[in-house]
Amino acid sequence: MRYLRSMHSDEYYIQKCLDLAKKGLGNVAPNPMVGAVIVHDDEIIGQGFHENYGEAHAEVNAVNSVKDTSLLKESTIYVSLEPCAHFGKTPPCCDLIIKNEFKRVVVSTKDPFESVDGNGIEKIKKNGIDITVGVLEDECKELNKAFFAAHTKKIPYVTLKWAQTKSGKIDAGKCDQEVAWISGPEAKRFVHQLRVENQAILVGYNTVVNDDPELTVREVEGKNPVRIVLDRDNSLESNLKVFNKASETIVLTESNPADILRKLYKENIISVLIEGGKKTLQSFIDGGLWDEAYIIEGAVEYEEGTPAPNLTGATLEKSFQLGEDQINHYKK
Repeated sequence: MRYLRSMHSDEYYIQKCLDLAKKGLGNVAPNPMVGAVIVHDDEIIGQGFHENYGEAHAEVNAVNSVKDTSLLKESTIYVSLEPCAHFGKTPPCCDLIIKNEFKRVVVSTKDPFESVDGNGIEKIKKNGIDITVGVLEDECKELNKAFFAAHTKKIPYVTLKWAQTKSGKIDAGKCDQEVAWISGPEAKRFVHQLRVENQAILVGYNTVVNDDPELTVREVEGKNPVRIVLDRDNSLESNLKVFNKASETIVLTESNPADILRKLYKENIISVLIEGGKKTLQSFIDGGLWDEAYIIEGAVEYEEGTPAPNLTGATLEKSFQLGEDQINHYKK
């Protein structure tokens, strides 16, 4: 099927690429989300996106969707990230572009991954193909903020999350009352969506022992994150829910937040959601090792309890209501 269009700008088609790329959310990490559109005479004749980690990249899926491949020599391929130039899980996409002799290539931004990092762009140039780079660059970087941050800083992108009462308590302390959820069902679904959007979820020893959480996605559709558990003495019981077969679990004996993040990066993890407990959250805050935070203020109140972490160096980005709860989103 072909989609007829009037004359459109490079920005128009790169935006199409970004819209396609978003369909890979939660399925392609540690790879970035990428979309590709092939245009001939201002008509989209092919499109695709990176659908699952280890499978075909966006450029491959776009080329494979073209019915009349004889048109590729007179076509422009738009890609939301620099085509790869190395053999990984799949062959280099820049070789596919060169092989099909595309007339022009338009790329949103350079890939920061050290095996690419401009090499794909240079290879395409050297083969005489006209290439434009930098179209909607900020939008691409925002879409793949974890990917860019991780490969720039060599540690995962860190998102903090916790729920607290309006008076700043994260639990009921040692009260005999039955512990209730601070936040409501709408906020719970929101948190599960955050889990989908992050490659891993991290909690401390006490959270696992006291709450026995499963740390999976149940309220929304999506892939379960890798579960990271901090257990300095490697003493957690094997029958805890975090060790079930719902997702992979990695136990770390490191206690220093910087060491933890470097270890996770070496494990090819580019984003991590830290959900608790207070000691674990505060250690990352105190080390300045976080990128954004979601604090959920519930409608319940406790007479006593554990004070919430102290988030320093934060800028409030936005606040919004979900049911009876208020979500405050901060960036560092």
